[in-house]
Amino acid sequence: MALLRCESTVFPAKVGAFTVSYQKRSELVKFNHCPGLGFLHSLQHNNGKLRHQLKCKITARKLCQSQTFVITSELPQNADFPKYYSKNEKKPFPIPIVELRRAARERLKNRKDKPKGRGPPPRKGLVVKSLVPLAYDVYNARITLINNLKKLLKVVPVHACGWCNEIHVGPEGHPFKSCKGKYATLRKGLHLWTNAAVEDVLAPIESYHLYDRLAKRITHYERFSIPRIAAAVELCIQAGVDIPDYPTKRRRKPIIRINKSEFIDADESDLPDPVPEVPPKPLLTETPISQILAPSNEDEKLLLAEETLAAWEKMRKGANKLMKMYPVRVCGYCPEVHVGPSGHKAQNCGAHKHQQRNGQHGWQAAVLDDLIPPRYVWHVPDVKGPPLRRELKSFYGQAPAVVEICIQAGAAIPEEYKPTMRLDIGIPSSPKEAEMVV
Repeated sequence: MALLRCESTVFPAKVGAFTVSYQKRSELVKFNHCPGLGFLHSLQHNNGKLRHQLKCKITARKLCQSQTFVITSELPQNADFPKYYSKNEKKPFPIPIVELRRAARERLKNRKDKPKGRGPPPRKGLVVKSLVPLAYDVYNARITLINNLKKLLKVVPVHACGWCNEIHVGPEGHPFKSCKGKYATLRKGLHLWTNAAVEDVLAPIESYHLYDRLAKRITHYERFSIPRIAAAVELCIQAGVDIPDYPTKRRRKPIIRINKSEFIDADESDLPDPVPEVPPKPLLTETPISQILAPSNEDEKLLLAEETLAAWEKMRKGANKLMKMYPVRVCGYCPEVHVGPSGHKAQNCGAHKHQQRNGQHGWQAAVLDDLIPPRYVWHVPDVKGPPLRRELKSFYGQAPAVVEICIQAGAAIPEEYKPTMRLDIGIPSSPKEAEMVV
């Protein structure tokens, strides 16, 4: 067991999260749990000396007979990759079904003696005024991200498999046998790499555009008469963004609900005529691919990468806030997304065992990765170094495709993506050296 001699002073330190039990001045202090120093157990019978520089921050709480030091870590630790769900299994609920039923019973219990009509403004047909600027920011961040990715793809090589939806960012495609497309067994799982486009990096998740988000659900026979647009754009429209090509109904009074599925609009004749409001921010437009110019030098490339990474974070964080107020649904069997209080009735689900459901979608609450998929790719530790090796696959990390493109263009690595990138793992130089790793 690793022991550490501690004096009755507070010394600056920063290590992984563990608890130190404080005793008297001359006694020893034991670490109850230290994931970052687990290898010390193998050195307890070694006579050699171990010297390791620790950078930690120790906070002392109340002085008493048993004093506790709380040590918090800011250093990135390794994390598991996002779980891959097979097409033969249903995605789990973001909140367990038992918790959903318990919360529903609590709502019914608390609503018993209260008047009806309570709920957030979107449920009453209104727009949350405080979230309108945020919706414009999310929309403009998405346009900025698309335009910048078109420029970065001219200087950063990105490859896409011609048989499956896997992509890779680097000078050449990775050698891993992970293709699940057509004729994959004949190719022994190897990918057929081609040049990637923006649609390969940003997955085109579309949903139906709703003129009235509180209207009746879209039927199976209306599935071709209603336009489909990007799900993130539809979320921004319902949150207050006005786009002339996609009109939507804006109510100025809350609806009068008759029952759970029926309501009538309030009389707005006593209100003055609506005046066209000036948008808080002008809307950006996508630049055609023929007008895209690649960055001319390294400084411009670096600034473009940092701007792209900032737009990616702004879009995801803003969309996550909007989803807490404006519900988004996703099918548990396929990637179909619907922005609205309840999913549509179109019978176009072709996932596993769709015949048993008559093509109906299994709607459930969506998370941010359903609306904006990150598309994880393998992280290349050194772009100018040797390519990835098939035998060392377990030593490589992963990062979202947009983040990996910006990193290879020169941007700094964001802290939140470091755990899955496995930056603190030493990569062996050969398979023989990898076999020696315990």
